[in-house]
Amino acid sequence: MKKIKYFIVLSTLLMAVGCEDYLDTDNIYGKSLETYYSTPTDIEEAMAGVYNALYVVTPEGSEPIAANLMSDMMLGGGGPDDAAAKRIDNFIDPAEDTYRDTWVQSYNGIARTNAIIEKTVDADFSSFFSSPEEAQQFKNQAIGEAYFMRAFYYFRLAKFFGGVPLITTIVGPKDLPRAGYTETFAQIASDLKMAIETLPDTPFPTIPTASYGHANKWVAEAYMGRVYLFYTGYMTHMNETSTNELPLVDGGSLGASEVAAYLEDVINNSGYALASDFRNLWPYSYVNIAAGAPVLPWAAEENLEWVGQDGANPTFGTGNYETMFAQRFSFGDWDWDNGNIYTNRLTLYGSIRGQSLVPFGEGWGWMTVNPQLWSNWDDDDPRKVGSILEVGNPDQGTEGWSAPGNQEHGTGLYNKKYTALQYPNEEGTVQGMFVQLYNWGNADYQLMHAQDFIFMRYADVLLMHSEITGTAEGMNAVRARAGLDPVGYSLEALKQERLHEFAFEGLRWFDLVRWGDVESAFNYTLNVNNSGTPATYQVNYRPETKGLVPIPETEIRLSNGVYEQNPGW
Repeated sequence: MKKIKYFIVLSTLLMAVGCEDYLDTDNIYGKSLETYYSTPTDIEEAMAGVYNALYVVTPEGSEPIAANLMSDMMLGGGGPDDAAAKRIDNFIDPAEDTYRDTWVQSYNGIARTNAIIEKTVDADFSSFFSSPEEAQQFKNQAIGEAYFMRAFYYFRLAKFFGGVPLITTIVGPKDLPRAGYTETFAQIASDLKMAIETLPDTPFPTIPTASYGHANKWVAEAYMGRVYLFYTGYMTHMNETSTNELPLVDGGSLGASEVAAYLEDVINNSGYALASDFRNLWPYSYVNIAAGAPVLPWAAEENLEWVGQDGANPTFGTGNYETMFAQRFSFGDWDWDNGNIYTNRLTLYGSIRGQSLVPFGEGWGWMTVNPQLWSNWDDDDPRKVGSILEVGNPDQGTEGWSAPGNQEHGTGLYNKKYTALQYPNEEGTVQGMFVQLYNWGNADYQLMHAQDFIFMRYADVLLMHSEITGTAEGMNAVRARAGLDPVGYSLEALKQERLHEFAFEGLRWFDLVRWGDVESAFNYTLNVNNSGTPATYQVNYRPETKGLVPIPETEIRLSNGVYEQNPGW
């Protein structure tokens, strides 16, 4: 219940200190910039508001769903009326504001980090701690975390929209133009560098469980690798301006060796590690135990055991040392504001359409899996069946499946990492896995998905290090975990490893963009089933968009012409 209570308190807080306009500082419920940020409790509440901006109201425009739909791994899917999924999948935007909630929420998060950064620097917390050192460590954690989250939100904006207005103070001009691509990434890199230099270097296993889901020094170092690879790749392949340097605001830059050193610090000192089995990262490996019956035959045979999603705390699993940064989810109810915003809608929207099986529950059937991924994936790699759910297969626990009459882009394949899970409770009633784990009252299948979404895990640190250094050690460590033989380093081998390790985790689209592989990735036609009728599927990606989505038209109108639309839109 702790997680549920956290989100109830958080929702109340945001009514007090949140804002829709990223420069709005109205005094609501007595809290103000003049009196707030003066106690540790103030800072913790304000930081909760920063993380709350991860939640995007419009599901199709949120990063996990949009990035999966735009990738070559997934099709639009859904029913005939699920037009939003198909529009994103096919790179069209007649709605004009598909991604506006991502834009608005990112700037809400940025505004909240700006306030923490400015107000915490001069705050005196010494009376709240037993020593000046403890007070300073608390302040460093808060400021460093705020710098990281500001970088995170600007990176989210830049990946989707390109260069964006850079707001780095509490009060600033409202008519800033969009910064250039390089200028935007200089701000991101500088914020990450400040976060790394400010955050305590506490090893992960000793970080309190209550801090799980929050950023730390190691997360900031890992993101420096991701930002470096994306920026240098995008500039080289999409902008046709080759570079191997990540710019900084002061005019300096970071090269490959410096970024690799950050990743090596994570590898050598962070305390993070690979899970013993890739499949233990995903909740389906717990269902096998919790149901008291071998509902997943292949999982039972190999004695899988979920590592859980509460860090090193083995509340429901063996302890998760691999997940580094995750978006926490809980439940909701229809009479709450935003109803189901705190439930993981990647899981809801991507689960099997029109079917309620055990252990795989019902969803809306978006993001059906490309059959080419299935057919081209070596059966000897356990990550294939560990990532893709094949319906109608007894070994997958889906023998009771029947084709729904309203499934479009039907391929018979679904995302297994983020999928609805359910099994009988003590009374024999089938209920959602997380409903039972957290003892939640409303068992509505649309509200029951409290699975974390993982933004960064340790496997990515190893693969990024291999890619930056051109060495195979990290890549082969990930392969060894999957029981695969070592290979020599090549970019093509690295690309295949990332495809198979991170399928459906929201990384593939951005990898295709930074490698300049988008056009070639969509050079195919598929046979699919649309509501019982054979059909063909093809993506119409337009190279002139350069991997970017449109700036929301509402934002362009509000800017009175200051913002220019991205090419191709």
